[in-house]
Amino acid sequence: MPAKTSDRVDELGEDDLATVADETAASARRVVAAYATDADECRMLLNMLGIAPGEA
Repeated sequence: MPAKTSDRVDELGEDDLATVADETAASARRVVAAYATDADECRMLLNMLGIAPGEA
């Protein structure tokens, strides 16, 4: 079965993005750090999730 395709492009605006609570981000950082294989992977995953320390 071929993949479903569409010409429609949905773009996210600033209003569509929600920020996470500080407590939630801190908990997520701990989970990512616990499962990351090394510091570089941890840093990459935190950046991908938008919860790297120092990000606002």
